[in-house]
Amino acid sequence: MSATAEATIVVDGVSKWFSGVVAVSDVSLVVEPGVTALLGPNGAGKTTLLRAIGGLTQPSQGRVTVFGETVRRNPGVYRRIGYMPEHESVYDFLTGRGFVELAARLQKVEDLDGAVRRAIETVDLVEHQNRRLGGYSRGMRQRMRLAATLVHDPPLLVLDEPLSGTDPAQRLHLRDVIRALAAEGRTILVSSHILEEVDELADRIHLMVSGKLAASGDYRAIRQKLDDRPFHVRVDCADPRALAAGLVGLEAVESVEIAGTVGLRVMSRDVSSLQRSLPAVARELGVRLTRVEPLDDSLESVFEYLATGSGR
Repeated sequence: MSATAEATIVVDGVSKWFSGVVAVSDVSLVVEPGVTALLGPNGAGKTTLLRAIGGLTQPSQGRVTVFGETVRRNPGVYRRIGYMPEHESVYDFLTGRGFVELAARLQKVEDLDGAVRRAIETVDLVEHQNRRLGGYSRGMRQRMRLAATLVHDPPLLVLDEPLSGTDPAQRLHLRDVIRALAAEGRTILVSSHILEEVDELADRIHLMVSGKLAASGDYRAIRQKLDDRPFHVRVDCADPRALAAGLVGLEAVESVEIAGTVGLRVMSRDVSSLQRSLPAVARELGVRLTRVEPLDDSLESVFEYLATGSGR
């Protein structure tokens, strides 16, 4: 772990256990301005780590600092954090505006009306602000919860599964809101198991598996580190059997499997070399290629590999 002058969050050797059960085990990481994702399956320790970062729980071991200060029992730091828990924490009898206003009062916001208006405008719920939360969809509730989280204009947002329960359009909107907030200079730490959105949303990813930090970086950098597992490439062509026979001898090819009547599934440790060699082999054999598509160039493949423990 290497902290920098710009680091907003520094987690140093943090462990947390409950009655002998280890939820987080010796995790060290740095979070800087921009959007950082904490990714992992349920039970990976993400929420426990976020609670430690937000000052809601004391680590059993190690230290968390936010803005260079110890966060636990530090009201000055608390006021600079917007924390949105995973589980819904709303009062159904309140209107959306009333809920955001309550959060603003708790944070002792001076320009209450202006802050509430700006927060609700940010999540694009102005026309629904006077409806009761009990009549909101799950996605609308998430958006209004985000408005309440940012109403005091905190420089750090800690969002636990903010995309949970939202439909595709709502996820896209929330993603755009989060990116816009980060563009203003904020630090945003997002927990998620929705792999595709993390890929598109975050500048940097920390992968947690079984309470431990499995890898850090952008997803392509992480994938490049996993050189002990081949990439999968889908190849569609006019004569898959002939092409398979031609590809088997290539140094870049680990294995070839026929998939359907027009497809091949090629395993390669060097996709760049494969992409250079493939057209030449096809041309030599007189086989017309119709599609070449890497199947592993996504966060999902990396995550699944690490989650099984194979990447350790």
